[in-house]
Amino acid sequence: MGSDIRFADLTTLQVGGPIHRLVTATTQRDLVDLAREAWSTDVPWLALGGGSNLLVGDEGFDGIVIRIATKGIEVLPKGPDESSVRLRVQAGETWDDLVAWTVEHGYSGIEALSGIPGAVGAAPVQNIGAYGQELEATLVAIEFLDEGAEAPRRMTADELELGYRTSVLKQGMRGIVVSIELDLHDTASEFAVLGEALGQPIAYSQLADALHVDLGDRVPIARVREAVLALRRSKGMVLDPADPDSVSAGSFFTNPIVGEHTARTLPAAAPRWYLDPEAPDEVTPLATIASATPLDAFLEHQASLETAVIESDAADAEPLVKLSAAWLIEQSGIGRGFALPGSRAAISSKHTLALTNRGDARADEVVQLARFVQQRVQAEFGIVLRPEPVLVGVEL
Repeated sequence: MGSDIRFADLTTLQVGGPIHRLVTATTQRDLVDLAREAWSTDVPWLALGGGSNLLVGDEGFDGIVIRIATKGIEVLPKGPDESSVRLRVQAGETWDDLVAWTVEHGYSGIEALSGIPGAVGAAPVQNIGAYGQELEATLVAIEFLDEGAEAPRRMTADELELGYRTSVLKQGMRGIVVSIELDLHDTASEFAVLGEALGQPIAYSQLADALHVDLGDRVPIARVREAVLALRRSKGMVLDPADPDSVSAGSFFTNPIVGEHTARTLPAAAPRWYLDPEAPDEVTPLATIASATPLDAFLEHQASLETAVIESDAADAEPLVKLSAAWLIEQSGIGRGFALPGSRAAISSKHTLALTNRGDARADEVVQLARFVQQRVQAEFGIVLRPEPVLVGVEL
């Protein structure tokens, strides 16, 4: 059975060729049944949520696409901690709708993740994060349907081996996220005393500046959400039919993670973050990095750090440093709004990390632009930028 639908119709980047067969799951039972049906054949399959982190080639996908449209937010029985609340959320829920729901109910923990497009089921695959919060801090477990399995199984957050924009789900584990469980902070008791529901301590300087508070301050969660959405809109990172810069897959490249030796080769002005679990997500002077405690477990974590591009001979003693992909792109001579001659794909006019479709672009045009960006950064700094979106039928 053929389909007249193209990936361009179902992805935020609005590129991609035809879908051979599209099926839609609206309940968990549907999802399990459709997945098992697909797996009973030799036909390739692909799970599709919100389509916000996907780049599919112009040839499309000659297989079965399972569109996940399951809905449901369930409050589970309280545990021993009365200040927490546990939610089970179906994979097809829109992520930002979930964040809005938690803010409305006075549950804090994911308010800084407002405005991130896509479906809930994709969140643990990428370990989404923004403005000082990461899903890892609130994720308890997922229900996961392994390819070929009869029923979903529960996987704890520890089993997912969550890292910077990665997890075992992104590293080749085949199957479908059915639902996720989150532990959030119930602000009801604080609201009764203060008359407002406070969010988690602000952990990102840009957000603190936007809120006119200090790092570590707590702010009403509704204000945090509003500030985050405003910041994301200013970068074209909130889906908006009136904003051509939002026709993208969000940040196209992850921030590279390199050893300290590589970080030292960059100009002093290059933003960098020393990767210490206890350290705030703040720009750290290189002198501080040099005197910091080494990460003894570097080799163990290396496999999960997809964006690491340098391995030192003394890797087990070398601190890791996260760099700014946006800064590297800009300093390699690629500015906002840049496009290759004749191409309908361009760098966002608001943020150099986003590759946008300026109108009827082909996937090949996006790929050509991405390759050009990679080549320029590598030529200038010797660092290879890694794509964040899932690539289907294309290669970088």
